[in-house]
Amino acid sequence: MIDREKILTALEGYDLSKAKVGMVASHSALDVCDGAVEEGFRTIGICQRGREKTYTKYFKCQRDAAGSAVRGAVDECWVLGKFKEMIGEDFQERLRKENVLFVPNRSFTSYIPLRDIEEDFAVPMVGSRDLLRSEERGEERDYYWLLEKAGMPFPRRIEDPKEIDGLVIVKLHHKVKKLERGFFTAASHDEYVKKSKALLSADVITEEDLKTARIEEYVIGPVFNLDFFYSPLETAMDRIELIGVDWRFESSLDGHVRLPAPQQMTLMEKQATPEYTVCGHNSATMRESLIEGAFDLAEKYVKATQEHYDPGIIGPFCLQTCVDKDLRFHIYDVAPRVGGGTNVHMSVGHPYGNTVWRTNMSTGRRLAMEIRRAIETAQVDRIVT
Repeated sequence: MIDREKILTALEGYDLSKAKVGMVASHSALDVCDGAVEEGFRTIGICQRGREKTYTKYFKCQRDAAGSAVRGAVDECWVLGKFKEMIGEDFQERLRKENVLFVPNRSFTSYIPLRDIEEDFAVPMVGSRDLLRSEERGEERDYYWLLEKAGMPFPRRIEDPKEIDGLVIVKLHHKVKKLERGFFTAASHDEYVKKSKALLSADVITEEDLKTARIEEYVIGPVFNLDFFYSPLETAMDRIELIGVDWRFESSLDGHVRLPAPQQMTLMEKQATPEYTVCGHNSATMRESLIEGAFDLAEKYVKATQEHYDPGIIGPFCLQTCVDKDLRFHIYDVAPRVGGGTNVHMSVGHPYGNTVWRTNMSTGRRLAMEIRRAIETAQVDRIVT
């Protein structure tokens, strides 16, 4: 891990009165930018050539003579040939000269090798650099390890496909869409063999990934992605906030479930097995008797991160859960940074965050509020790693 003193030295060179919020222009960047603009910051989206128009054209920020934003949310777009060019020393120096406080998202950790982020990216990062690796399934101390340490609920793992004794989900990467999923379900070993052979033939998965795939019990129930925020600066109120809840649309799974069962039975082999590519999100709320249980999960997670990943979680994190028929939570994924579905909250906020703050409160805006508070109280060193 990069020496903390190196980050703090870089921070000492910042003019925080001119601080800008920067991020990879993908994933949840619009939420981060929108929230930053609401809190008076200028924003920098780091784009990859060929996929920059969302940020350079359609959501680019227009400001009036007084500097107030009147349209859009992305002030500057820095376009690179490839995202991995961010790790270059000249580019990092450019970020530091512009007083950029960098917000990591999933695209950042997908396109930049984790080792480079951990050891070479010498830019103050708002959040928990040390925890980013925990998101990678199969790492020695991944989020499943952390959940187990914390005594938190997650789906039972099946070690051997021959032991499948009910509906399971097999988690592995897509062969062609490298950053997407090659997930599939099976209710028996025979179905596992049949489906895996079909997906191998269709070039959806690889033999190598199949051997290391995680097989776990499929929890039947609705999905709630719990978008939390932990503030190390808060002193008057609780440090854990539930900013919002979202759930996701997956292609082609959502198309399959909208078909009547007789029509599903008529699908040709190449159409019959759905894929689980996330392509959108929607907002949700939970019955109030579930809310305290959600906070219990968050409290356990925060405590475990502080015990095992110094300094622990900072800012936004997402516990992705299913709720079973007995109203019990099961955590199937954890994002130790801004979640993938928070764009549903931007501008309008979410009922939970809005209720806490008595104004429209998205994850992006809450993050920018924390940056603003840290600057005003000379505590930026407590929110960056």
